[in-house]
Amino acid sequence: MFQTKFSRDLCHYAALVSALFASAFILNNFLTYIFALPGLFGTLNTIGFTFDTAEESYNGFAIMIGVLQSLMYVAAIVYPYFILRSTGSAPRSSALMNNASILIVSAAFWSVMFVGIIDAAISFVRIENMLPSIVGEELALSLGKPAFRGVYVHLPLIVLGTMIAVKRRGFDFIWLASLIVFGELIIVITRFIFSYEQAFMGDLVRFWYAALFLFASAYTLVHDGHVRVDVIYASFSDRAKAYTNILGSLILGLPLCWVVISRGLWGPSSPFNIAILNFEVTQQGFGMYVKYLMSGFLIIFAISMLFQFASVIIKELNTLEDNSEPNQAV
Repeated sequence: MFQTKFSRDLCHYAALVSALFASAFILNNFLTYIFALPGLFGTLNTIGFTFDTAEESYNGFAIMIGVLQSLMYVAAIVYPYFILRSTGSAPRSSALMNNASILIVSAAFWSVMFVGIIDAAISFVRIENMLPSIVGEELALSLGKPAFRGVYVHLPLIVLGTMIAVKRRGFDFIWLASLIVFGELIIVITRFIFSYEQAFMGDLVRFWYAALFLFASAYTLVHDGHVRVDVIYASFSDRAKAYTNILGSLILGLPLCWVVISRGLWGPSSPFNIAILNFEVTQQGFGMYVKYLMSGFLIIFAISMLFQFASVIIKELNTLEDNSEPNQAV
């Protein structure tokens, strides 16, 4: 297995296509259901194909965007071919996969940090009935609506977090972990000293806890920090470890991520879509309005892990080729 360059190139190609195709699928999902664009199926319906989707009429501009949406899938299949062509006999590079994962996770981290702080502050002044005196009665009423807070508060903060991630490019999980500890400390002090506790306080800690564990998964994978029950793996040769990691990623890792993404985003009534598109919130009165974002955490987890599994496959292919070159020369 993977003895020939063709088989290794095919494995490399599959890893790249899987990650890029999933990215196109997620992006198109939100373009289709948030902005009512045709997407792949809607575009194909307009040119005569028949798919089991709602019949809708689109104007010319929407159809043009639908064509671009469809071309994203084509690019996800074609672009990896050119990456392999440009690699030639040089070592395979996993930088694209690794950097994409870092960018996704870093943007999610900064977004979660900003959203958590601001949303908790709004919930606090709202439950203490101070919000109308700060922003006025009309805006205070609007901030009590999940859709308004999601669009006009959360979305700008997510954009800000993404801009910082593009500029900074790095993991900052130590700060998120510190914020969790600080949040727990505040809960303990206010509960046991001042007998004060509100729903948003627990929501904030859960919000950050979920982000820490799900976003750090890709980072832990690339640094081999996940708990591994080493019974025989530690005694393997580098070549055997490479085979194990490649097959594990292909058979278990990539399919798991695809199950999460496809089952969660396949249609408008899928679990992630229905939560995110309806700005789903908890039923705890004046708690934080971030439950819909926590559904999105699983999307971030799946796509970042998908890129990292692809990165692992590419790195281990290099290991196989480094070990196989002397044998081929003999």
